[in-house]
Amino acid sequence: MKLEKYDVVIMGAGPIGLACGIEAKKAGLSYFIIDKGCLVNSIYHYPLNMTFFSTSEKLEIGGVPFISHQPKPNRQEALEYYRRVCTSWNLNVSLYNKVTEISPSGSGHLVNTDKGTYHAGSVIMALGFYDLPYLLDIPGENLPKVKHYYDEPHPYFGQHIVVVGAANSAVDVALETWRKGAFVTMVIREEEIRPSVKYWSRPDIINRISDGSIKAYFLSHLTRITPQHVEVQTPEGMLRLRNDFVLAMTGYQPPFDFMASAGILFNDDQDRTPVYNEKTMESNVKNIYLAGVLCGGLKTNKWFIENSRIHAEMIIRNISNTK
Repeated sequence: MKLEKYDVVIMGAGPIGLACGIEAKKAGLSYFIIDKGCLVNSIYHYPLNMTFFSTSEKLEIGGVPFISHQPKPNRQEALEYYRRVCTSWNLNVSLYNKVTEISPSGSGHLVNTDKGTYHAGSVIMALGFYDLPYLLDIPGENLPKVKHYYDEPHPYFGQHIVVVGAANSAVDVALETWRKGAFVTMVIREEEIRPSVKYWSRPDIINRISDGSIKAYFLSHLTRITPQHVEVQTPEGMLRLRNDFVLAMTGYQPPFDFMASAGILFNDDQDRTPVYNEKTMESNVKNIYLAGVLCGGLKTNKWFIENSRIHAEMIIRNISNTK
């Protein structure tokens, strides 16, 4: 079988990966966008009623207008928008096609996937981080009642749920499930709800905690989960609480192991940021570029759609200039 060759292979069909494909197409480069899941897979797995922090125009790519009913679009509007971007630009996308290995080949790289092997002059990693949740690493975490992903509140009506975390996801889950009839307890390692929580949600959750509608244990953590209970270490001692579900909104991390397998190095810092040229976005591995959220390492709130769209232009400009 003849090996398919491309100037650029882009890993990730999220907004930044699509933006890279658009810039490659504008530059006249042959390109191929690959994703192991669906189009904008991370956004698809967001909670059904999620509202973006950014306004719609800051999520636009490829000059395609993003019109939403409210200034801040929701998940459903974003899915519709990025489908329209993909069809408007007629992007060359292969979905449900997992990359298993990247290896050097001549001046470029071989990209092995579930569906074939491709030769890339350059590889762009525009990978998300939503597939790898931080685990609690406690007994009982493997029980079916423990969820690291949340979609909608209805299943939790009338149930005693524990929400772990103090950031946007945890706050959204706590408020939404409580409003749909769940008995909600938050377990939070920090001493307060994070200041970075969306400005319209933070006062709401603080008020709900203050009036007793939602119980919160600060400076606390789960130590054990059983089918009917959770054990919580608090400043006042150990508690055993009735519980039906644990929603562990503990955050997610980039695919460090896969990046390392491709030869990418990491800085010796607490955020484990990958090594790359900030002017070109090229990693320490020649012709492998990084784009989007994974550039921040563990600091996954550093890069997001609105401030990393520029990565696509930077990368394609450098590839075009070095061809």
